[in-house]
Amino acid sequence: MALQLYDTASRSVREFTPVRPGAASIYVCGPTPQGPPHIGHVRSALNYDVLARWLEHNGLHVTLVRNVTDIDDKILVKAAAEGRPWWEHSARYEREFESAYAALGCRPAAISPRATGHVTQMIELMQRLIDKGHAYAAEGDVYFDVRSFDAYGSLSGQQLEEVQQGESAAAGKRDHRDFTLWKCAKPGEPSWPTPWGAGRPGWHLECSVMASTYLGAEFDIHGGGLDLVFPHHENELAQSRAAGDPFARLWMHNGLVGMAGEKMSKSLGNVVSIPAMLRKVRAAELRYYLIQPHYRSLIEYSDEALHEAAQGYRRIEEFLRRTAARGEVTPGELPREFVDAMNDDLATPKAFAVIHNVVREGNAALDAGDDDKARQAAAAVRGMTGVLGIDPLSELWAGTGADDKARQALAALVEAVLEDRARARAVKDYATADRLRDRLLQAGILVKDTPDGPQWTVADGR
Repeated sequence: MALQLYDTASRSVREFTPVRPGAASIYVCGPTPQGPPHIGHVRSALNYDVLARWLEHNGLHVTLVRNVTDIDDKILVKAAAEGRPWWEHSARYEREFESAYAALGCRPAAISPRATGHVTQMIELMQRLIDKGHAYAAEGDVYFDVRSFDAYGSLSGQQLEEVQQGESAAAGKRDHRDFTLWKCAKPGEPSWPTPWGAGRPGWHLECSVMASTYLGAEFDIHGGGLDLVFPHHENELAQSRAAGDPFARLWMHNGLVGMAGEKMSKSLGNVVSIPAMLRKVRAAELRYYLIQPHYRSLIEYSDEALHEAAQGYRRIEEFLRRTAARGEVTPGELPREFVDAMNDDLATPKAFAVIHNVVREGNAALDAGDDDKARQAAAAVRGMTGVLGIDPLSELWAGTGADDKARQALAALVEAVLEDRARARAVKDYATADRLRDRLLQAGILVKDTPDGPQWTVADGR
């Protein structure tokens, strides 16, 4: 292959050469399902879905593993606040993540392993590290000795004296820069037995274990969001290589999604949930919006940019439907410019520019009555959009336009009523607010107030 990808570890664009000929192995850090997914979460999954599709287009068998961190401090805190078991809380939001991925055409991973299902392998890795002098147990915890690994900091470029793990202080740590592999059990928290005492996994340990369990000691690509470079991926690399595993050959990191200059996150309260987004645009249009920018770039979310992207998708859709009305259109060969763009570190902005240039040429051919040239253009467009997962005539997206537009019209009306209700509540006019909610209920719209704002559904699944 001629595919070139940017490698965070070497800080350079490198040619992709798989460990095993004819195959590609990818591990992607998946969700910590503590709450509903937002577009920042889903952007990462879509970026690696595009990568996997492109590798498959080039004849490789792709194994993509996307894990689920189904237990951590925030999950325990939020589950306790809701009065739910931690596993129920985690499973609920894991299902929401999977639904969001599927809604946007993200194909299922080969496997989505959960951290809690791999404690045995975690114990084995910790024992290997302890035996090699890279880890130590103290008061029921197990820590990685950062100073024992000379290459620590190579992925993120941090100097050892600058390292801050972001962990709470612990009496058993030899050095504040050491990171936790295993957390000692606390009263009321779930725990698993180990030779060093009962407890639960540290965040970094689990990913090293799940990656090597399913992809082997050495695999092709480790991916995730840019915010994971340190400490998570730095620590994964250190513990895996200290144990003797070559681990990932290449490290890829996608850019984040922000609003008003801030990273989108639950803590900032500026999340944009997938259901809310799909009330604004169709799923294919949202996918278009999230994959059109280069995967390493920052997306500054705005409604204007979202709707501009939706219009871009509709131009492609309208051309293909116009052409298909004059005869069948099957996916065709990819233009060289598109291939070159995708091989250039997945340069989707250039790839989309090629698509729209061909669409303009195809529309001109239709207007001139040159159906043969139009069909050739449409075949190329179907080929390109198919690789990107946005082909309007594909089985996934075809036939949904009218239904989605009707849902969007309904959503616009409901959101307008909810805005009036929010204004009434803001001035303590609860009588008006209740009357607006009741009016929606009479129309079959159920409204539930949540910490993330009002959520609405159509009664009886209509």
